[in-house]
Amino acid sequence: MPRAIVTGADGFVGSYLVKELVEHDYEVLAVDLPPKPNRLVPQKGLQYLQFSVDNPSFLENYRGFDVLFHLAWAGSSGPARADESVQLGNALTSARLLRAAAKNGIKRFVMAGSIMEFETYDVIYEDGSKPGSGYIYGAGKAIAHEILKPIANSLGIDLVYGYITNAYGVGERSPRFLNSTLIKLIGGEVPEFTSGIQNYDFIYVSDVAKAFRFIAERGLPGYGYMIGSGQAKPLREFVTEIFEEIVPSEKPRFGDVPYTGAMTPLRTFDTSLLRGLGFIPEVSFKEGIRRTYEWLKNQK
Repeated sequence: MPRAIVTGADGFVGSYLVKELVEHDYEVLAVDLPPKPNRLVPQKGLQYLQFSVDNPSFLENYRGFDVLFHLAWAGSSGPARADESVQLGNALTSARLLRAAAKNGIKRFVMAGSIMEFETYDVIYEDGSKPGSGYIYGAGKAIAHEILKPIANSLGIDLVYGYITNAYGVGERSPRFLNSTLIKLIGGEVPEFTSGIQNYDFIYVSDVAKAFRFIAERGLPGYGYMIGSGQAKPLREFVTEIFEEIVPSEKPRFGDVPYTGAMTPLRTFDTSLLRGLGFIPEVSFKEGIRRTYEWLKNQK
């Protein structure tokens, strides 16, 4: 039976990953901050540990694990996303955890990266660009990557990356784009959008969890795998699909809100490496949107 440690295990993506691993006969140590998990369900093969990854000493008591999935990341949404102390702290914490994992015999370290790493470089190194403070999150992710890779090589531990494009689905409570749009539609409001020409991809959270398992089991050390649906396109096309599925009598209003962010090229969203591992998403965008919409309608 393979044995895995998951940090950030009681979070949105982390809880789905734990479920995916347990269902595929993993023994899982789930690590997170709450005294009792809010999302995780007690089940055979799952042990929960309340601990902060800021102090990776907990690994000394949990030897014999094969892989560590590092999803814990403070300030992934909200004001802390623009706090450089928080984001740089995340990078240093990740480095300490990687060193502790290697010291305690863990063979493989799977890191949750973000497509924001690529967007941040595109914006930051473009002369005359004016990036918003939200890119500090992307910079933290990129800095973590830049220090983790040489550390892993020097210690002889496999480092494999999964870059999440945009995860969504049942259980997500943060005010990100899809949630905000669906909540407005639930309230009878027709949201205003930018022109929607910026490229995007969305992938349902259970498929994100499945992708991380594939990356851990089949991914090559030193490689990064883009986790997406493989159907990236301009945001306006996704918005149109949302309206067709949820409020077919309404039409989205594009162009009323100016867009000032990065124009990420479609090639950045390429999922061919992940598909090469045998990964195929199971939940279509419209199905995922319908599930999320119905769940949000029942939230207080």
